[in-house]
Amino acid sequence: MNIEDYLFELSKDLQTETYKHSKYVEFYICDPKRRHIHKASVIDRFLHHAIFRIIEPIYDKKFIFDSYSSRHSKGIHKAHKRFHSFAWKLSQNNTRTVWVLKCNIKKFFDSVDHDILIQILIKTIYDDKVISLLQNIIKSFETKSKKGIPLGNLTSQLFSNVYLDVFDQYIKRELRIKHYIRYADDFVFLDPDKDNLSKLLPIITEFLEKRLSLSMHPNKVYIRKFSQGIDFLGYVIFPHHSVLRTKTKRRILKKIRILKYSLDKNLISKEFFEQVMASYHGLLKHCMGKGLKKKILLL
Repeated sequence: MNIEDYLFELSKDLQTETYKHSKYVEFYICDPKRRHIHKASVIDRFLHHAIFRIIEPIYDKKFIFDSYSSRHSKGIHKAHKRFHSFAWKLSQNNTRTVWVLKCNIKKFFDSVDHDILIQILIKTIYDDKVISLLQNIIKSFETKSKKGIPLGNLTSQLFSNVYLDVFDQYIKRELRIKHYIRYADDFVFLDPDKDNLSKLLPIITEFLEKRLSLSMHPNKVYIRKFSQGIDFLGYVIFPHHSVLRTKTKRRILKKIRILKYSLDKNLISKEFFEQVMASYHGLLKHCMGKGLKKKILLL
């Protein structure tokens, strides 16, 4: 079928209220760790985009300022900039110690509770037909009974922010914490007093478990000085500079070797090669990367 046929079929199903989300195509990617991706059918993806375009602006107005994942005019580099702004303010221009509580949620996408997510959505969306569609999408996938949202869906990006906005609002409105930044399931708190962060950790852990049925990742939660470097969103951030993670550097060099080999064997176009290289050079603009640039030139 062509695109028009898909759209007519979708329109008919929606009008007759007979739409049913189809099964997913499963595959794995390494980005850098192995991820299990579930890709929806063409007709389902049309609906995902339509829903996202209508609902996302409604929720975006409700989200806190310091939520940076999957939002217009946000992103990783703005999250880093905000982190530096908080750190320099609290450190009084690097004249006193700032402590950082770095957290990560264990298997977040696999752990989203369907019933909790639907109840959160109902509080904002009053149209029963829209809620029915959202339930259809949410219940089309599960990692275990009534749990999980697929990594491959555009709607999952929105659902993840809607789900964790409950936590964001708790942090801002009830705990009144100012220096907090979240990007997807990674988040940080900054404070000049280490004890404040130590006391905070069990409080937020309990909230996530009881209210959202989520758990902290045991190996990705720590409290350390900002001056020691904070591993956050692909970079290790220090007071005066940032560097790429060592694993990221190795992965980039490995991919460039493969790209150059593919270019030499005419397996990829020169245009594609240059586009990928431009993206890597863009990445290095946001950190100290002279050493890595030299290694790339020598490949």
